[in-house]
Amino acid sequence: MISTIKRVFKAGWTNFYRNSGLSIATVFVLAMTISLITSLFLLQGTTHFLTDLLEKKVDISVYFKEDSQEEDILKIKDKLAELPEVKGVDYTSKDEALAKFSQSHQDNQVLMDSLKEVGANPFLSSLSVHAWETSQYATISSVLESSSFQPIIEKVDYFQKKPIIERFTSIVFNIQNFTILLSFILATVAVLLSFNQVRLSIYSSKEEIGVMRLVGASNWFIRGPFIVQGLIAGFFASLITLLIFSVSLFLLGPKLAGVLGGFNVFSYMIANFGMLILVQVGAGIGLGTISSLIAIRQYLKV
Repeated sequence: MISTIKRVFKAGWTNFYRNSGLSIATVFVLAMTISLITSLFLLQGTTHFLTDLLEKKVDISVYFKEDSQEEDILKIKDKLAELPEVKGVDYTSKDEALAKFSQSHQDNQVLMDSLKEVGANPFLSSLSVHAWETSQYATISSVLESSSFQPIIEKVDYFQKKPIIERFTSIVFNIQNFTILLSFILATVAVLLSFNQVRLSIYSSKEEIGVMRLVGASNWFIRGPFIVQGLIAGFFASLITLLIFSVSLFLLGPKLAGVLGGFNVFSYMIANFGMLILVQVGAGIGLGTISSLIAIRQYLKV
């Protein structure tokens, strides 16, 4: 049994090597396909990190009129905290807002002089509302607009921040869709190339197949080398892709972290290395083997 498997794998490698030109093209397209699938895998981690970062930094602020009582503001705070969409609510009084502004701009003499010219405290009391997800801010805003506390609310800045939230969500959605579409197209091309590679191997091995039939070789023994041929192409493609991504992200990871808000793609890849290998090898071997099986079914009648 072991010797038979060895012969099948040896014959598969011979077929792969014999059509080296087409084999290289197949491995190249398979590697491109796996690269896109890998990019989609890494993009999921990146977007998840950036979404969490955005959700931490983005909030909606509720500003209250000058004559609003702190007791009423705290009631609104408690009501908002009860909403399932709300992760947290922070209250900032007029005095606290003035103190934070003065501390942040203490080196800007022009602003500090302007503040002195105003005389009175120009800041309003406010609530900073954080949602669990960016899509939930619209619900929170509508609750505030329809609440009984509307008379004491000066403004809600959701609509000023809404374009930023929507634009980020739209960009992530479009990138994911484009990557999925491109992966599908390249996967189809890879299957067709691998299909043609196996088809040519079948045609060039007609005499050998005829001899094997005459000596009573089993169907599995005849088909096996062609399946192995597709498997080898997928394995090499996944290996090349893993090597390219590992080296590239190791060198570019720290630089990309500065662009991606501190997210190190290489560290993420290492943390999910087992899953990444499974995705890459599974995609490569899966595409190669499937195309081989299709070619065998159509052109190898045994």
